[in-house]
Amino acid sequence: MESLPEAVLLRILASIPAVDLVLVCRLVCCQWKNLIDGAELWILKCQQEGLTTAESDAENWQNFYFLSKKRKNLIKNPCGEEDLEHWGEVENGGDGWKVEELPGDFGKEFPSEEIHKYFVTSYEWCRKAQVIDLRAEGYWEELMDTTQPKIMVRDWYAGRRDAGCLYELCVKLLSENEDVLAEYKSETVTIPEDNDGSWTEISHTFSSYGPGVRFVRFEHGGQDTLFWKGWYGVRVTNSSVTVEP
Repeated sequence: MESLPEAVLLRILASIPAVDLVLVCRLVCCQWKNLIDGAELWILKCQQEGLTTAESDAENWQNFYFLSKKRKNLIKNPCGEEDLEHWGEVENGGDGWKVEELPGDFGKEFPSEEIHKYFVTSYEWCRKAQVIDLRAEGYWEELMDTTQPKIMVRDWYAGRRDAGCLYELCVKLLSENEDVLAEYKSETVTIPEDNDGSWTEISHTFSSYGPGVRFVRFEHGGQDTLFWKGWYGVRVTNSSVTVEP
């Protein structure tokens, strides 16, 4: 192995699982440590696994690789397929939250055929929240404190065509002690009666938020503006929180 050209050794190392590279191979010798700590090996692994594009550029390619492999929606049950499972701090104003099938009465189909259900609110404020433990999801403290990868938040909302409604989104980045380190709060969105029922995406990206972030608290909700008994308020679905490479 000592006589192998470095380019060949890089290709051999690139075929080894990433966790083994960091936890085992990195300890073999100084040459292997330098290669594994360098960018070239991780660029190669990203290319081999289709994790890069022509526009890809990263300050730390090892972190880029791990973040790309781990990238997923951290919101559980984002579309109501499990009723209200995983949603806490639920506020059930009026007749409370309900899950309905798309497109629903006086509604429109969602832009993605993969989404089949949505949550709908009632005639007083309905809110629900999830708190995401970033360490439990595999995002280690040094990564969050030093690299501070972007945290992307998305939500989708719509009204019925025959009823007006209100919608709000509030997302907080929390410390170990649940102090608020960064916050995004939308305006109260008003959807008028006789709207077209279209789905609208709302999004926000947290960046350069400082060290100490350990949790993400996602909360959304709304109500109708006619105070009709039943479920004529805002509809929400396909919520997401992702840590971006």
